[in-house]
Amino acid sequence: MDPQHLGPVAVTGRRRGVLFDVDGTLVDSSYIHTLAWWQAFRQQGHDVPMASIHHCVGMGGDRLVDSLLPQGRDRNADAEILASHAALFASSWAVLRPFDGARDLLAQCHFGGLAVALASSARTPDLLATRRVLGSDAHIHAATSANDAKASKPAPDILVAALEAVGVQSADAVYVGDAVWDMQAAGALGMPAIGLTCGGTSAAELREAGAAEVYSGPRDLLDNLQSSAIGRLLSASSAGG
Repeated sequence: MDPQHLGPVAVTGRRRGVLFDVDGTLVDSSYIHTLAWWQAFRQQGHDVPMASIHHCVGMGGDRLVDSLLPQGRDRNADAEILASHAALFASSWAVLRPFDGARDLLAQCHFGGLAVALASSARTPDLLATRRVLGSDAHIHAATSANDAKASKPAPDILVAALEAVGVQSADAVYVGDAVWDMQAAGALGMPAIGLTCGGTSAAELREAGAAEVYSGPRDLLDNLQSSAIGRLLSASSAGG
C-alpha cells in the first residue's frame, strides 16, 4: 500500500522536510498502548510487567511481542495477542488527545515551507484515528502506516517510505519521535533525530539512542523551534538553497 498523500508539496528549490512519529510524540497514547498490550498478554496467560511493555512501545507489534515473550512459546497465539491489542486500543480512540502544541508545531513546519510527513508504523485504522484527533491534515503532506514497510522500527523502512512520499532525501530531513526505536531508525539513515520525553522515555535514554536534541513535548520544541534542527531546515528553506 502506498503512503497516503494528503496535500501538495512545494516543488520550488530543494525539498526539505520533517517526519513525525505519532503515538507518544503528537498524541498522548503511549500508556494507553501499554495497558492494551498488558491486557492482551493477560488474555493469553502471559503476565508481562507494564514497565517492560512501555519500554517496547514504538516497535512494530510483531517485534514487541517477540521481544517480550519467551522464544520457546507456542507462537500460534501471537496473532490472537495482536488482534486483542488492536481491539483494546480501538476501544480507547474516543479518549485520545493531542499533546499541547502538536497542531501548532505541524502548522509552523508547513507554513515554513517544509514537507511534513507522519512516519508511523501504526495499523491503518489506528493511524486514521490519531489523524482525526490531530485534526491537522491541512498541514500534513503524507502519512505512512504499518502497511508501508516490510520491517518495523527500529528498522528504518517506515522513514524511507515517508521520505519517498514527500520527495525528500534523508540528508534534508529531521525525524521527531519519543522512543529509543525512533532514534535508532533515524540513525540508520544518518538523519538527525529530535527526541520528546512526553511519551515516557527519559532524555538520557533518548540521547543514548542517538537523539541530537531532546525536548519535553511539542510545545517545548515549538518554543525553541528556531534554535532546533528543524529551525536550521526552516532557515535553509527560506534562503532558497
